[in-house]
Amino acid sequence: QVQLVESGGGLVQPGGSLRLSCEVSGFTLRFYDIGWFRQAPGKEREGVSYISSSDGNTVYADSVKGRFIISKDNAKNTAYLQMNSLKPEDTAVYYCAASGEIINNDPLVDYEYDFWGQGTQVTVSS
Repeated sequence: QVQLVESGGGLVQPGGSLRLSCEVSGFTLRFYDIGWFRQAPGKEREGVSYISSSDGNTVYADSVKGRFIISKDNAKNTAYLQMNSLKPEDTAVYYCAASGEIINNDPLVDYEYDFWGQGTQVTVSS
């Protein structure tokens, strides 16, 4: 059974940091690309970051570039999203997703992904 389980969300003050984890089971992480997405209340889901299974290439949305870092540990079957310098506009439910193949060369769109986690809430507020 395929599962992706996010953890590490919570409440943090502006300027703070959080590290999200995405533990996968039921498939081998090293063969799958990983994306992180987020959805704020009343807004569409947006792609945040991506890491390639083949060469470790990463992609970031402009809104998080320079602040977020995506990584994965294939041995632990876990992907991560390190979030620094958090802003109130980063508040959202964050999801990890796995793709067997990015077809249309746009790794920050949700239809490219096969499996999804249940999400973890991140709230940035003073």
